Amino acid sequence: MNTVTIYDVARAAEVSIATVSRVINSPHKVNDATRQRVLVAIDELGYVPRAEASARARRSEQRIGVVAPFFTRRAFVQRLRGISSALLGTPYELIVYNADSPLHCRRYLESLPIARRLDGLVLMSLFVEDAVAQRFLDHGLHAVTIETTHPAFSSVTIDNVAGGAMAARYLLGKGHRRFGFVGGDSEIPGYTLHTSELRLQGFRQTLDEAGVDLPAAYVAESSYSLEEGRRLAHELFTLSEPPTAIFAASDAQAMGALKAAKERGMRVPDDVAVVGFDDLDIADYIGLTTIRQSLDESGRVAIELLLSRLSEPARPVQHVRLPLELIPRETA
Repeated sequence: MNTVTIYDVARAAEVSIATVSRVINSPHKVNDATRQRVLVAIDELGYVPRAEASARARRSEQRIGVVAPFFTRRAFVQRLRGISSALLGTPYELIVYNADSPLHCRRYLESLPIARRLDGLVLMSLFVEDAVAQRFLDHGLHAVTIETTHPAFSSVTIDNVAGGAMAARYLLGKGHRRFGFVGGDSEIPGYTLHTSELRLQGFRQTLDEAGVDLPAAYVAESSYSLEEGRRLAHELFTLSEPPTAIFAASDAQAMGALKAAKERGMRVPDDVAVVGFDDLDIADYIGLTTIRQSLDESGRVAIELLLSRLSEPARPVQHVRLPLELIPRETA
């Protein structure tokens, strides 16, 4: 039986027991150096917060957490919808943590397994370092990742490069030879997956294979938003030879490009074709041709994988790759 107490951790880290408690329960209130010292002591001693564990044992509620960067984005909202629908009829309550900065993300990943308030965790579009993964395993917190992978956890992914290639093949098949790209996720810190870069990679590779160049001037990148998509598309339309087809890294950026085309009196798809990525709910209503990645399904599958591990902890790790599908509509 583990007899390590909070006093042992405080002594090893040379801090007060109040500081240890804050690291576990309110990590944002502790500076980085002190927090790391306490976490090292917790890991080395194998400390488990007994009071919290006892409270969990007495509590009837069970909890699944989701850590997501920028969870108000439409794609994340649809994934959360899939997660929520999969939890209906189960005893689990859903808790969402918004990791809107590297600091927030690090603090969540450090403290959540130790605090022991969750039965399982879904990590959305977040890279997991080996040390963090080991802490999850040491404290018995089961996790599933969406979009990224780690060998310790089950995952749900898509092939973003293949999605970009799919868009290129479709537009080439429509006879286009002058292309533009609207994308970028410059506001996303390095701890998340940069899907825009991967989608551009697949798009460019396929154009290269077809002998079609994609000059740097025709690649417009900034942050993820309708307005930035609109602004970037306007830049492409001012080129001496504007693109006849635009691939956008997301439906939101594609909608911005459609707005720019309308403002210039351009006909879609006669003057310019536009293809997005995601297949958000709204894409069908506006007739957007796009790459469907089954956002709701990714959330549902993640929960199925997680609940399977919770009911059967020895179950092997599973990596599920969902298929992509090009949905042709009016814009291309």
